[in-house]
Amino acid sequence: MSSAQQLLLTALRCDIDNLDHLATTSEIVGDISHFIHRLQRERGASTIYLASKGKRFSTRRKEYLKHSQEAETVMRQRLETLTEEARPQAAARLLRRIAAVWLALDDLDTLRQAIDSFSISPDAATQAFNHLISGLLAIVFEAADTSADPDITRTLVAIFHLMQGKELAGQERACGAFGFTHGHFDESHRELLNRLVHDQQRCFDTFVEFASPEAQLAWQQVLSQQTLAGINQLREVACQHARQETHADNTLGETWYELTTLRIDNIKAIEDTLNTQLTALCHRKIAHVRATLEQAKIPPSQSPLPPCEQLLALSDRQPLGDLTASALTSPLGRSLIELAHAQSSHLQGLSDELENTRKALRERKLIERAKGLIMAYQAMTEEEAYRFLRKTSMDQSKSMADMAQSILDLSVMLKHKEQKHTR
Repeated sequence: MSSAQQLLLTALRCDIDNLDHLATTSEIVGDISHFIHRLQRERGASTIYLASKGKRFSTRRKEYLKHSQEAETVMRQRLETLTEEARPQAAARLLRRIAAVWLALDDLDTLRQAIDSFSISPDAATQAFNHLISGLLAIVFEAADTSADPDITRTLVAIFHLMQGKELAGQERACGAFGFTHGHFDESHRELLNRLVHDQQRCFDTFVEFASPEAQLAWQQVLSQQTLAGINQLREVACQHARQETHADNTLGETWYELTTLRIDNIKAIEDTLNTQLTALCHRKIAHVRATLEQAKIPPSQSPLPPCEQLLALSDRQPLGDLTASALTSPLGRSLIELAHAQSSHLQGLSDELENTRKALRERKLIERAKGLIMAYQAMTEEEAYRFLRKTSMDQSKSMADMAQSILDLSVMLKHKEQKHTR
């Protein structure tokens, strides 16, 4: 066997090792997905349990806690496969992420004991769950970032954004459950609710961009319009509580929880399908490379190429343009690109921050001027004028700045009409 053929066989074996690692990673992603889903349920139930002082969801929380522990055990066993046989292909960043999460998992029992004894607030408990789930999602992100196969990377990116969007939906469930059970949404919780709705939609849009046509079709079909309508109605109710101190029907917390849970479970069904497709994709690629390896072991039957034609064949197989493209995607090339991108992002961030500050000042001036007009023409106090402006902007699906500009434009038109009428 020639040295060239030996090198080719070695390269194919490296490909198989890489794909084996990706297959293991995809199975870890599936276990993390399952564990996160269980933790999300436990988080929502714990929020209602704490907000109701233990009067609601006591039994259900214990059930969800048991499910979380079972999923954690399975996930830990899978993660241990990386510690037992950590190959060079398992990037250091991925292993560090797993190590950090492993340490955080050891504090999970402490959090649960604090919930049992009511020595932690609903918001603080939610934040603790959020941090743990964020760490678990970071493992999925690193898995996508360390993948060298474009098809597998694309699938991992789709899964990551779907999981991230589902996590934001879970945070929305916990936030809404607290507000409805507590009987009141303060300003910070209303703002959080609106931000979570916006951010999860951005994640779902990215998921659709990277998902396969089959996954996109499943996404369109699995979400019940009736469920979404019910959730949107309760979202509006939460915003309306801005004008109310309390509301008597705090059983809305359970209604909200059931509706949002149904939606999250539907998203989880798509997530499970994607994880199954990812595992199948990894094994198909492994089988293909193994077949190529077996074929490469067979000595070539054709006569060797005439002198100089090996050089010509080499240039045919790897055109210079392809070499340049490969250099851009190599680890060194990616590092240089990432460095330049980081510097550019830093400068752009400073510019954006300055522009955002200027924009905020302009919008504040518009809102203050519009409030003055409302106070003058409607005989309202400053607080009443602000609430009126905010409600009008929500009713018309506009930002407060845009609504303020519309009021100012209208006042100018009315002044012109008055002047013409006086003449």
